[in-house]
Amino acid sequence: MKLPRREFLRVAAAAAALPAAAVRASAQSYPTRPVRLILGFPAGGSTDLVARIMAAWLTERLGQSVVVENKPGGGTNLAAQAAINSPPDGYTLLFVTTTNAINATFYPTLPFNVLRDVAPVAGLVDLPFVMEVNPSVPAATVAEFIAHAKSNPGKINTASFGTGTISHLAWELFKLMTGVDTVHVPYHGGAPMVTDLIGGRVEAGIDALPNSLPHIRSGTLRALAVTGPARSAAVPDVPTVGETVPGLAEVGGRPILATPDQFGQLWLRDTDKWAKVVKFAAAKRE
Repeated sequence: MKLPRREFLRVAAAAAALPAAAVRASAQSYPTRPVRLILGFPAGGSTDLVARIMAAWLTERLGQSVVVENKPGGGTNLAAQAAINSPPDGYTLLFVTTTNAINATFYPTLPFNVLRDVAPVAGLVDLPFVMEVNPSVPAATVAEFIAHAKSNPGKINTASFGTGTISHLAWELFKLMTGVDTVHVPYHGGAPMVTDLIGGRVEAGIDALPNSLPHIRSGTLRALAVTGPARSAAVPDVPTVGETVPGLAEVGGRPILATPDQFGQLWLRDTDKWAKVVKFAAAKRE
């Protein structure tokens, strides 16, 4: 899958937060061997794509290979544990996402604390999300989907790219705010979720927009709405969820340009924000 040019440029712009750290590392003759970039999602999804773009950029910048290592499972906790267990020598990087911030509350007995055990380096990009359905679903808008779900309580399968991920929590928040009763179907990443959504094995999903964009444009998926405070330039005719359900803007996306300290403060705010959502939704591991 190709990343749309607009999204690629946003990611490339976000990389501007990294050069100062990279230059300091070079002055210290670092790195002298390949660097691992551990990712808690399988290959093929939007997060994996961003990670590989950044790995290629860092490889050129540092003069050593930066290798993406996919470790899906445990709601990204396996990847976090692998990174935290690695020697603190600068040769293991962890690609964190909002899911890691959610996990601090969603999994109360984790043997690690990302806020304590991982040092922030730089923010990259906060991707917009899209609520989408298989074209066979009799709904072209969020309002129509709500009506369809209320007419079929407990019968509509709503997919996420993993239990405890922002995709899942967005559905939980949507259900609470609209009163619909749907069945959550978690997947191990966005790519397998989209495959089943296209195949009709699930009716609806919430995915990172770049991952689903080619399928939306081809007509194999129907976008109902995007998250965030404004419409996406990639799909300008698709409304925001907030235009129908006020209060869902906070799961949207934007490029992040941040120093390590600023990124750390953003991480603290996200952890606190999603802790409130997890408790509000009374989400439990499935």
